[in-house]
Amino acid sequence: MVVVSDFDAIVIGAGIQGSYTAYHLSKNSKTLLIDQFALPHSRGSSHGQTRIIRKAYSKTCYTHMMTECYQLWKQLEAEANVELFRTGFKRYQETQETADAGMWSNQQSAGGTQQDLFRRFGGTIRDGEKVVEIHPGSLVAVTTTTGIYRAKSLVITAGPWTNKLLNLVGLQLPLKTLRIIVCYWKEKVPGTYGISKGFPCFLRMFSSAFQHHFYGLPSNEYPGLMKVCYHNGNDSDPDERDIAFRLPSQDVNLLSDFLSKEFPGLDPKPAVIEYCMYTNTPDLDFILDHHPDHRNIIIGAGFSGHGFKLAPVVGKVLSELCIGKKPSYDLSPFKIHRFSFKSLL
Repeated sequence: MVVVSDFDAIVIGAGIQGSYTAYHLSKNSKTLLIDQFALPHSRGSSHGQTRIIRKAYSKTCYTHMMTECYQLWKQLEAEANVELFRTGFKRYQETQETADAGMWSNQQSAGGTQQDLFRRFGGTIRDGEKVVEIHPGSLVAVTTTTGIYRAKSLVITAGPWTNKLLNLVGLQLPLKTLRIIVCYWKEKVPGTYGISKGFPCFLRMFSSAFQHHFYGLPSNEYPGLMKVCYHNGNDSDPDERDIAFRLPSQDVNLLSDFLSKEFPGLDPKPAVIEYCMYTNTPDLDFILDHHPDHRNIIIGAGFSGHGFKLAPVVGKVLSELCIGKKPSYDLSPFKIHRFSFKSLL
């Protein structure tokens, strides 16, 4: 006999955006967080131990959000009694970004921290359960490979699997999923580019069009290895992310050439290669909105490789949409109707 469980809210996708959304909801609502993979995992866009966080943006909508994001990251540190921030940034080239925000930091991954707090606030996690059906209505019914769950509202924060889930509710958005190569490079002398030596995060943009956008972090995540990556990738189905490809790839070659010139203390051949997925919108801005036909289904998607740092506020506004509260920020830049989209109803 199938057991149906009822909740106030369901969040599908336990990456950084979904975990923060569930964390906010759990403070006042009976909330369920679902993920298709066993947690923790590295299948999405929010794994790994280091991130760059910044206030500087060319668009003020993000700069305004980042002010509160720093406060909420600090709140998370206090609630969980953990340290997340190490500061330091080097700008290789002017990027035409807002000048009122120049703090950059190195940040440890916090997804597990939010999930722990979510449980502490009474939230329920069902991991290793793939969603196979979604039935809209005054109560949204979500069927997984294990059970059936109902709630007054549903939030979809499924990263590169977003359109696969939206297909179940008659919608397709103009999202492009990219496989990104995450490279770690061996220091010839261990510690050369380490935090203890004061080495900062860095960003290097080679043109006004940002055609080649490299970023790097100190040798902290893996001892003796510096993380330097290319902020671009190739179209890929998220279910095929780990299919091997022939090396060296063009992306790795670009990085090797850059490091040979700018970082002679690194071996120009990558020591470790990992993958993550970006889900890009056409304008590289987020989607934070109601489903066009079902207002109790909320969509957070298209974070385009720059959403992690904004997750505290993204989770807050998605939770506000979920419970029918007026959003804390102007969400007009993030509406679905700015794009052409397919309704499958």
